[in-house]
Amino acid sequence: MTTPDTRRPRPASDILRTALRRNRGAMIWGTVLMGLYQAGETAFPIALGLIVEHTMRDRSLGSLGLSIAALAVIITTVSLSWRFGMRILQKANTTEAHRWRVKVAACGLQPVARDVDLKSGEILTIATEDADQTADIIEVVPLLISSLVAVVVAAVALGLADIRLGLLVIVGTAAIMSVLSVLSKRIGSSTQEQQARVARAGAKVADLITGLRPLHGFGGNHAAFRSYRKVSTEAKLQAVTVAKVNGAYAGTALALNAVLAGAVTLTAGWLAFDGQINIGELVMAVGLAQFIMEPLRLFSEMPKYVMIARASAERMALVLTAPPVTTPGSEHPAAGGNLEIDCVRHGTLRDLKFTVAAGEFVAIAAYQPRAAADLAAVLAANVPPDAYEGAVRVGGQELGELSVEAVRAHMLVNPYDGEIFAGTLRTNIDPSGTSRTVPEAVEASMLTDVVALHRDGLDYGVRDRGANLSGGQRQRLSLARALAADSEILVLHDPTTAVDAVTEQLIARNVAKLRRGRTTVVITSSPALLDVADRVLVLDEGVVTAEDTHRNLLADDADYCLAVAR
Repeated sequence: MTTPDTRRPRPASDILRTALRRNRGAMIWGTVLMGLYQAGETAFPIALGLIVEHTMRDRSLGSLGLSIAALAVIITTVSLSWRFGMRILQKANTTEAHRWRVKVAACGLQPVARDVDLKSGEILTIATEDADQTADIIEVVPLLISSLVAVVVAAVALGLADIRLGLLVIVGTAAIMSVLSVLSKRIGSSTQEQQARVARAGAKVADLITGLRPLHGFGGNHAAFRSYRKVSTEAKLQAVTVAKVNGAYAGTALALNAVLAGAVTLTAGWLAFDGQINIGELVMAVGLAQFIMEPLRLFSEMPKYVMIARASAERMALVLTAPPVTTPGSEHPAAGGNLEIDCVRHGTLRDLKFTVAAGEFVAIAAYQPRAAADLAAVLAANVPPDAYEGAVRVGGQELGELSVEAVRAHMLVNPYDGEIFAGTLRTNIDPSGTSRTVPEAVEASMLTDVVALHRDGLDYGVRDRGANLSGGQRQRLSLARALAADSEILVLHDPTTAVDAVTEQLIARNVAKLRRGRTTVVITSSPALLDVADRVLVLDEGVVTAEDTHRNLLADDADYCLAVAR
């Protein structure tokens, strides 16, 4: 086991800089096109002012036709630049959000490598909403620059008509940004708190759904509902607070922008009345005063989105920069090796020691369910190797020397409560679409009746968590997935607790036949699975107390007979 990484965690600002650096090409093109769009929008009232001036002065049909053609070019430029600019930016935004989702999910899928005090529901919120809001920085920066371009062009155009109009726009914009910068900081902190409370509510509801059946069993469902209602209410109140702050920000920005536009219009009218600017310049000034409200709105809203992106990046940093508990190794186990448990002490396990030879089918009858769960957690690498005493060796190499990916590719531990995902039966059995043993896995797990029951067969739609399947069907679907993986070493934890005795007998025989020559460990109290095993290990009080075939143990061990006989 290598020394844990002690480098300084990257702050949220580094996450934002990484997102900007990775998408600089798309952002440059997006900025150019959006700047062209804003420049075209600004040129429209300027062109109208020039048309009015030249038409009144020259009264020429040729000049009028040329002006109309110029307006057509401006309108076409505005339309195309907006269309392609936003397409480039939104594609980059979506791609970057996906990258961060994958990165956060990768950290969540390696629990032994990260010390994160967050529940799965919270990590899910970070991987979705926070990843999306962080990636929004890719659109924010080009829009901020392009709206600034529009304000500058408008200020220059007005300044050419009269310097006082240009200065009014520049000073007014600076004043508006100064006022709104204060509100944007409040929005950032409020949004971060809202995301945290929403994440806690999501984690609470995930726990509630998972444990709803046992909660009903002992009458704890009402207390659990009250607990969720409290967390949900806190999230709602914080969302209302954020909405109020956003409303105050938007209202203040709109009011200040309107005041500036009105000031420009009134000043231009006064200058025209006084004869200091001509009619064409007045038309241009009034048009720009109306137009400038939109880029000013964008320009004034961008700091808010920057603060929201930063707040979300800080939440992602909780996962991405969490200090590692242990750093997995980089070795790969040899094919066809043994599985060796050498004096392991963890939880209820006490100096547990046994070896499963390559190609052997071994069943473990655990008298205490907690011991079975502890053993499954250790084998699944859900417990860091330095968190327990002793050693687990796969192919002669200790688990701590192997990478997590290598362990999972070589040894699959299928939990008794395997997750069922929204999709189809096929995608649940073979998520990667690369398995060559799907038909055999379906038959061995006795999932054939579920496939035959529906017209779509393996393409039958499955709801999230298998909501449209019975408990036995979900368990057989999980078993089919484990068998279809065809791993070197397969560990099954109570794979038949939700099926009837006849189906259990058939599954036991099918699994033994399908896994012949492959290393298989079944942690179970099922007589059918115990009977087809090459040998049975009795796990009592954290140690192996007996070892023989199932039938010999039934004949010679009264405690074993009492524990497993049905």
